[in-house]
Amino acid sequence: MLTVSGVLVFFVVSLLLLEFLKLQWMRRQFPPGPTPYPIFGNLLQMNFKIHHEHLKKMAKIHGNIFTLWLSNTPAVVLQGFHAVKEGLTAHAEDVAGRPTGRTFHMMTHGNGVMFSNGHLWKQQRRFGIATMRKMGVGKKDQDYLLQEEAAHLVEYLQKTNGKPLDPAVPVVHTVSSVICSMIFGHNFSRDDKNFHRLIESFDTIAAFLNSISFFIYELSPWLAGLFLPSVKKVKSSVDFVNALLAKEFESHKEKRKLDENRYFIDYYLDEIDKTKGDADSTYDEVNLMQTVADLFVAGTETTATTLLWALLYMVIYPDIQEKVQKELDAVVGCSHVFCYEDRKKLPYTNAVIHEIQRYSNIILIALPRASMKDTELLGYHIPKNTVVLANIDSVLADPGKWETPDQFNPGHFLDKDGNFVNREAFLPFAIGHRVCMGELLARMELFIVFSTLLQAFTFTLPEGVKEVNTKFVFGSTMKPPPYQLCAIPR
Repeated sequence: MLTVSGVLVFFVVSLLLLEFLKLQWMRRQFPPGPTPYPIFGNLLQMNFKIHHEHLKKMAKIHGNIFTLWLSNTPAVVLQGFHAVKEGLTAHAEDVAGRPTGRTFHMMTHGNGVMFSNGHLWKQQRRFGIATMRKMGVGKKDQDYLLQEEAAHLVEYLQKTNGKPLDPAVPVVHTVSSVICSMIFGHNFSRDDKNFHRLIESFDTIAAFLNSISFFIYELSPWLAGLFLPSVKKVKSSVDFVNALLAKEFESHKEKRKLDENRYFIDYYLDEIDKTKGDADSTYDEVNLMQTVADLFVAGTETTATTLLWALLYMVIYPDIQEKVQKELDAVVGCSHVFCYEDRKKLPYTNAVIHEIQRYSNIILIALPRASMKDTELLGYHIPKNTVVLANIDSVLADPGKWETPDQFNPGHFLDKDGNFVNREAFLPFAIGHRVCMGELLARMELFIVFSTLLQAFTFTLPEGVKEVNTKFVFGSTMKPPPYQLCAIPR
């Protein structure tokens, strides 16, 4: 006779077998890929991380469009320039969604601009882009704000008197001050405890999004919340950000003068008033709070990380740093205040900044998209609500598009006469309908801050340090390991 334990084992094995067969049947309607297994899909093969090296190996076996299974959820991966460009632009509207996973819901509840969908997303994004234009992004008005923050950073670094320092905090403060000034009209003091906790909260949230804990939470929110400290930490971070923003909103509303729109929050509150009673309107304080949080995490994390790589590369490649400085000295002089238009007469400096973005490649995998309806990607039928992952690393290091993809080479963006050239495979901000909303602001910020710093300082390794670690810290953005440098006034 079968024992109770024997019956249970038979029952579990039968369920697993049925689940395995179900997965094999389901995968027939998707592009090819590694064999998924019950419960975990391909997560075990990937060590619970969507890592660009894993994707590269899988693409060699299965081609430049293949399917991974995240538990029982299929994710179609686009690998290489051609696949990413065609996949995200041929039917751009069809793949303009965001997955509605448990983690994204826990963080945003489908509000804001980064992880929202449909009419709500379109309205919030359209408003965000239009408002940034009104506030002068891309114009001289915005240059002044960036020049001011770059000058504050120079002042801070001058006070170090060339002694070793970790540039992370001052760089993050500079970048977050730009976002704060645009949204609220003020920024936080570098010593403000709330500022430090705000940055730590965004770091926690960003790190969680491509971690083992993320996938465990997707499998079972209850178990993850019970046993994983990282889940409690990310929920606490989300709560802190929301509470701080709510406090800022209330303070701003008390001081706000009607018909005097100067900052993002003013324009949004004005839009809430204008659209009251409109059934199609999605403008409310909940979406305002989430949109602002989205702008903070996207605008601070990516630009600050890129600038930290920029300084590290200048230390590692002093000959390139010297060549940038020679161009700056020859073309604009030693006391010039930079504006974004200056990039047109500084081709080498502009090329170096672009190569920093290409080579650092801080967002290996673009934020996940989702198919809004049944569609076709590169000849494959893709059902509605399928996750689509674009491997940006495979674009920025595509050997078919870059002469020396594995080397730091500003020549990638220069022609034989030394003129700056755009490259079609330069897609650090992704492509398609979900292209980064703050792309222009990020480009302006990188150019003005980087040029200002190299005009003012020569960056070197501390005395006695011969080499630095350049292996990135894996997360939602790929940060450089903590390092120290010396800012020597020129």
